[in-house]
Amino acid sequence: MSPVLSYQLENGIATLCLNNGKVNAISMDVIDAFNRALDQAELDQAVVIITSGSGVLSAGYDLKVMTSGLEHALPLVTAGSKLSRRLLSHPYPVIVACPGHAIAKGAFLLLSADYRIGVAGPFSIGLNEVQIGMTMPYAGIAIARNRLGQAAFERSVINGEMFNPQGALDAGFLDLLVEPEALASTALAAAESLKKISMKAHKNTKLKVRHDFLATLDKAIELDKETLSLD
Repeated sequence: MSPVLSYQLENGIATLCLNNGKVNAISMDVIDAFNRALDQAELDQAVVIITSGSGVLSAGYDLKVMTSGLEHALPLVTAGSKLSRRLLSHPYPVIVACPGHAIAKGAFLLLSADYRIGVAGPFSIGLNEVQIGMTMPYAGIAIARNRLGQAAFERSVINGEMFNPQGALDAGFLDLLVEPEALASTALAAAESLKKISMKAHKNTKLKVRHDFLATLDKAIELDKETLSLD
């Protein structure tokens, strides 16, 4: 489907694999590819697995864009927030199989999924925005507040604390931790299990559960358009 994001459909499971350089930077091309892939997954009525082929799910937004001025960074951040919003309301289950590091927007991919699997090892997962001098956008705050435990939310968003995989599991970035060699098979087993649920009930229940959160997120995205700065 795209050189930066492949799409493979097999037995009702759509696997979206990031492949955008060494750290899978999130660029406009990647976001556009994600949206096309999610369109296709809806047509295919498929459970979605998001993963990558390296030891990095993603290290976040493309730094070349983020450091080239607000006029370039703001559209990227807005598009990224809307992608998270779309994942959170996707009508079919979304699984992220994280093969290692997940930083900044990479960690937000975890926070935007229905089920998150990580791997043991010397990996970092978390929101490092304040470490690199970026004030967290309102949309990021809304997502983190909803998906993380209260103590972990404060430590992540305000302090920029990074977690090892076990810490990320405890904080709420992950739902399950496995050995690296078991990641693909575990994600596939989870997808097969989720195929058995009623997709209509899944969609309707997801939208009920997240109704207030999604409304808050919509307001946050609009507020970021008016107030976002890079320092």
